[in-house]
Amino acid sequence: RVHGGTLKYKFRRGGHREFLGWDSRGKQRQRIMESGGGAYGAAKAGGTFDLWHFLQQPQVIARIFSAVFALIVFSCIIGEGYSNPKWSPELQCIFNHSEDACRYGIGIGVVAFLACVFFFMVDIYFPQISSATDRKYLVIADLAFSAVWTFLWFIGFCVLTNQWSSVQPGDVIIGADSARASIAFSFFSIFSWGLLIAFALQRYRMGVQDFDQSYIDPAPGPTPPYSSYPNAGHESYQQPPFTRTGENSEGYQPPPVY
Repeated sequence: RVHGGTLKYKFRRGGHREFLGWDSRGKQRQRIMESGGGAYGAAKAGGTFDLWHFLQQPQVIARIFSAVFALIVFSCIIGEGYSNPKWSPELQCIFNHSEDACRYGIGIGVVAFLACVFFFMVDIYFPQISSATDRKYLVIADLAFSAVWTFLWFIGFCVLTNQWSSVQPGDVIIGADSARASIAFSFFSIFSWGLLIAFALQRYRMGVQDFDQSYIDPAPGPTPPYSSYPNAGHESYQQPPFTRTGENSEGYQPPPVY
């Protein structure tokens, strides 16, 4: 019993123990993870880091591919995405001379690569996080960013393809292969980031299921009433002990008459 409530322990996979506490009225639940592990698809906190096992995780593999694809896209555009046409000495974007197309491809590629590096470090540090709430926020951030960047890669693929299809034959002498490579890997990035959405959603659902399975409803039972302030009106009068009545009490008695 804890403050009039119920304290229940439950052992989970991995050997760690977590307990659930309720207040005296059974209306509030509290979930405390003593070791903080096993939530959201990761091992319990404090375990040893296995590099080979880490690299075999599906979300890590998809993240590595996403980083490589993003690196190819923005490096191709930066390296050979600008050339001067025959009639002008100024460098112009090879995607139909559209500066916005080149800037868009470079922008989403650089941000995607940096985000992959960041979340790659998060994946390494994730099993060491003992707080289930912090794990939840990181998984939600991964899910949201992956969804947004999947959409942006789709837009980028459409923009680059549309602008490249408008290029006249012979206008681009150097950089045609780089343009095609950036378009191709923009298309591949849609699927790699889509996989990251699926893996992040799976991890989030695992965390929610772990919480639902570990929660145990308290057994219904009478709750102790709140003690009210003592009221003298509700108490019956009791005669003090060891007192004599008026008949037996010693008082004034008249002298006997002879």
